[in-house]
Amino acid sequence: MTERIQLAHGGGGSLMQELIRTELLPLYGEPAPVLHDAASLAMPPGRLAFTSDSYVVQPLEFPGGDIGRLAVVGTANDLAMAGARPRHLSVALILEEGLPLELLRRMVASMAAAASACGLSIVTGDTKVVERGKADRLFISTSGIGAIEAAEPITPAAIRPGDALLVSGDLGRHGVAILAARHGLDLQPPVLSDCAPLWPQVAALLEAGVSPHCLRDLTRGGLASALVELAEASGLEFAVQEERLPVIEPVARTCELLGFEPLHLANEGRFLAVLPAEQLERALAVLGALPDPTGAAWIGTVRPRPAGAAARVLLATALGTERLLLPLSGELLPRIC
Repeated sequence: MTERIQLAHGGGGSLMQELIRTELLPLYGEPAPVLHDAASLAMPPGRLAFTSDSYVVQPLEFPGGDIGRLAVVGTANDLAMAGARPRHLSVALILEEGLPLELLRRMVASMAAAASACGLSIVTGDTKVVERGKADRLFISTSGIGAIEAAEPITPAAIRPGDALLVSGDLGRHGVAILAARHGLDLQPPVLSDCAPLWPQVAALLEAGVSPHCLRDLTRGGLASALVELAEASGLEFAVQEERLPVIEPVARTCELLGFEPLHLANEGRFLAVLPAEQLERALAVLGALPDPTGAAWIGTVRPRPAGAAARVLLATALGTERLLLPLSGELLPRIC
């Protein structure tokens, strides 16, 4: 083996087989599987959730995570938002010619550790190698399957007037961590990405009898995009209180300095829950009692849409006024996941 990826590593010959055997088998855990064109899976009876995603983050490594961890956790979190326990994952790697093998080894180790933390198994995958300059070192595509454990469908169609809006923790850390890593900002104290599995929080809510009407992870576009998308999908009005949005001081300071809003910054370990108002206090107590509480907070309420008005999100400001909350028209920070 050379210490960098060559085009021959994707050619199907002995060099590719050696790459898979020596570098990629750790993704599958123990015992190592007999590799075949498809995985044979044992799944519990009932409904399944299925999702697919791709990851092109730059830089590949950032404070609090890397593209490998992000790919596994991000796909597992999409399943969790459907009330599904993550079970199995496929991973496809697009490697650029010249990629250092040491970097690949770190990403493989990170993916394996993230899979263990998410309680899922990586069961199949694929590897392709492209010419130098064609893939920015490493792209990852994933697909995941989960077993739905929520008794009722978790969907925007279930949102009702009177529902409470809850965020599972502080906002904007992933976006600020990527920004700092990309541009060499020496933030003090450093801001780490919030990249973390969401299923433990969702499972705790379900086990406590909380029945979320809808869940949405706050990735690209941040909380603002999630709120607007769900308001439009449900045809209702969301009323949010700006002063209740949880933002840690280093993120708030960075946003103030650079002219960003935490509402628009990406998160990789936070979600928005829309749930019956009578279950709000129980949900906050459950999330606050977890081993690593993240600062869940009630931020607002779902209201009927006024006659003649479009579905919308209104943000009550600290000045006592209301303003219309809109998603960004473009990318605030491209390639954050």
